[in-house]
Amino acid sequence: MSTTVRVRIALDVICVHSYLGYTRFTRAANRLRAEGHRVQVEFLPFELAPGAGTEGQPLLPVLEQVFGPQAVRQTLRFAEQVAADGLELHYERAVATGTFEAHRLIARAAQQGRAEQMVERLFRAHFTDGLHIGDRATLARLAGEVGVTLNDSDAEQPAAATAPETERLQAELDRVRGLGVSGVPVFFIDGVPPLTGSQPEAALLAALREAAPTA
Repeated sequence: MSTTVRVRIALDVICVHSYLGYTRFTRAANRLRAEGHRVQVEFLPFELAPGAGTEGQPLLPVLEQVFGPQAVRQTLRFAEQVAADGLELHYERAVATGTFEAHRLIARAAQQGRAEQMVERLFRAHFTDGLHIGDRATLARLAGEVGVTLNDSDAEQPAAATAPETERLQAELDRVRGLGVSGVPVFFIDGVPPLTGSQPEAALLAALREAAPTA
């Protein structure tokens, strides 16, 4: 019997573990869908660097300044390791930025049924293409690529938002932290204990299958 498995995923689009975890989750979800089940995904916003600006700076120098040279070396080694998952990470061109506007765009995409595509494009834009995903014009361009329609007011100020929209997003960010989320990714699969971190695809698929009979 076909069932619907509901999944909420807390992530940030500048978090490499979120990117890896979401990539593996997508593969697991597609396998469950191939078995005849439906997987309904909702994204929960989380800011890795709350309050960070959107001026945009080269990422590696920022990492070195904040965490030291060893952090840069570890980051570059990790980029080589995740290549096995099909991820192409180019930290040498990545831009450090806040992600409030990116989460706003994901919320817009969700209203139009394009959230999964938007999240994947934002990850790829940041980690592979070296695009500044805190920049409103860049976000508007990415929205167009995915087929997300922005408000009429965005024509002059791409991805700009009304005050109520800003308040809703901030309230949701606060709510997610109130759930106990202090790091990402976290996968909340209905009927299954939450899974944290970049879980193996097999573990994610097992959790989805466990949820399917009672979904």
